[in-house]
Amino acid sequence: MTAGVCVLGGGLSRFAAFRDGSHWRDRVRAVAAQALAEAGLEAADIDALVVASESDAMSLQINPAAVVASDLGLQHVSAMRVEGGGASGALALRAGVMHLLSGLAQRVLVVGFDDTASRLKGADVRLLYGLSFDTDVEGLAGASAAVLYALSMQLHMQQHGTTAAQMAAVAVKNRRHALHNPLAHKPMAIGIDDVLASPMVARPYRMLDCSLLSDGAAAVVLAAPRAAPRAETPRVRISGSGCATDAVRLGDRARPHAFDAKARAAQAAYAMAGVRDPAREIGVAEVYDAFSGAELQALEALGLAAEGTAGPAVAAGEFGAGARLPVNLSGGLSGQGGSPGAVGIAQAVTVARLLGGCYHAALQPAVAPRRGLVDAHGGVGTVCVVHVLERED
Repeated sequence: MTAGVCVLGGGLSRFAAFRDGSHWRDRVRAVAAQALAEAGLEAADIDALVVASESDAMSLQINPAAVVASDLGLQHVSAMRVEGGGASGALALRAGVMHLLSGLAQRVLVVGFDDTASRLKGADVRLLYGLSFDTDVEGLAGASAAVLYALSMQLHMQQHGTTAAQMAAVAVKNRRHALHNPLAHKPMAIGIDDVLASPMVARPYRMLDCSLLSDGAAAVVLAAPRAAPRAETPRVRISGSGCATDAVRLGDRARPHAFDAKARAAQAAYAMAGVRDPAREIGVAEVYDAFSGAELQALEALGLAAEGTAGPAVAAGEFGAGARLPVNLSGGLSGQGGSPGAVGIAQAVTVARLLGGCYHAALQPAVAPRRGLVDAHGGVGTVCVVHVLERED
């Protein structure tokens, strides 16, 4: 294992549709303060800031890194903004890791936000999401994210016999996990039949197969080991990071039913972390469930389930709370919420707390796992980012 990057502290806002007059800047200030307090640091201890935000059209703020730096009293640090669709937060996390491994910084604050639930109408947000694919060929032709994800999943169903009920099991699992997460946008006690009876969006996906449009923010403080304060509790580090891309258009891919770029990103992260058998060595995971079938595709690409077996495995309860490898204990995008700039960072904070034994009591495994994984992507598994986190006693 490499020396890795220390996770010193994190902060999470509630994920919701805020109608209280609050602003994304309020949430960013709050999560940054949480992360710094948990890390035992002051703003003056930070020498680099990385900000994740998917779209200026949603934040109405071009160059948000400068605004965030000013709001947080970090006017003299290195600052940059990162954007990569749904992978925006995860790419910002990777940029923070790169700052530290390169020696360009010693302590980095990574902050992500987006308001997708309250500032624009849902139809307008979905239109913007369509422009995050190939605008000239797909976005302006009216192809939506739901349609493109659905096409990929239709092929997965044809290839492997995956069923609508197996996908529904993902939606049920994640929303039930969210019942125990006080920050979650949409906790629900539902069953398979409820999902299958919900309105059709784009076959095979029904409304309850889809993730949420949420407002939210997240922050994490990272440090090089030599710059981390002395730890009195087990330290969590990011020991592996990988990123890979696939063709933007599904029709240009050799295997449009599979997230092959995610598999390559995972292999790079595993190699860096010294993970040889992820299905046995990873003890908890937060994966990108933009749609219920996308979680199945992710589990297979990440090597947590053999290709074609994730559907039956989830239906059998193998990735639920109490299982050997629970997935999306936070509720994922479908239960906790989907704020693109925040998601990848929130995943890391969640897994770090799970590894440290300090997550929400009803969701914390009886024995804290040693290794965890976080995964996010932009497009239909197009820009994929995977990180491995590890506790060092």
